[in-house]
Amino acid sequence: MNDRTEETVCGTCPRRCRLREGATGFCRARKAEGGRVVAANYGKLTSVAVDPVEKKPLAFFHPGANVLSVGSFGCNLRCPFCQNDSISQCGGEEAPVAYLTTPGELADLAFKIRNGRGNIGLAYTYNEPLVGWEFVRDCAREIHARGMLNVLVSNGCAETSVVEELAPLIDAANIDLKGPSQEYYDWVGGDFSAVCRTIRTFHEAGCHVEVTTLVVPGRNDKEDDIDAVASFIASVSPGIPFHVTRFFPRFRMQDAQPTPVATIHRLADLARCKLKHVLIGNC
Repeated sequence: MNDRTEETVCGTCPRRCRLREGATGFCRARKAEGGRVVAANYGKLTSVAVDPVEKKPLAFFHPGANVLSVGSFGCNLRCPFCQNDSISQCGGEEAPVAYLTTPGELADLAFKIRNGRGNIGLAYTYNEPLVGWEFVRDCAREIHARGMLNVLVSNGCAETSVVEELAPLIDAANIDLKGPSQEYYDWVGGDFSAVCRTIRTFHEAGCHVEVTTLVVPGRNDKEDDIDAVASFIASVSPGIPFHVTRFFPRFRMQDAQPTPVATIHRLADLARCKLKHVLIGNC
């Protein structure tokens, strides 16, 4: 028997892991069960908080409002500078799961705190939400049924079918465009074209989109790097807000130096030549 007949292909991201029954994918959040690949992190939350929408970051989506923010575990990238490695870079056995919930229960909580906490809806964030996209989809439907809003904070590295199913349900998204090329994405373990496609798909679906690039010294801090990122964003829409964000040592880059503040300001000024709204983060 061909061993491949015993494997199931995950169609969530371009990595397309081939999994034997019971095996977990590269993201550590998807598992082969009963001849299909399911979200092993469905309804398992490691993080729950009420955040200002500006923290997502979203600068031009209901400014001053709060949003109930939740995260689970797992990620399909391996960024050496990961800011949330304690949950994104671990699987179910290691993840500090604190809450087990259903989409309806979570939507009820979001609705309950709508008035007292100024909550506008639910944000899927902290780890990579799209590795558990089914939970995002099911929660988003419940949130819309209650007249509230859905926010996605994602690396955007997903297959077109996943993004197209979620796009009508997501009201605002901040997508990381981590670097200017596939060469950069080889370093972080992702697919540059897939991320660009995600940004374009969400925008064309009418979702409010903002984009973030973390500027890492020696990796994507040249003028040509940010010019290429800004050029792509402008090709989708010059009105998309762009967050140019300062790197601080984290995860496997503890010995690196923070991005000089002057570099962030210089690159932001360069991006403003092509984009209407360029913001500076972590400075």
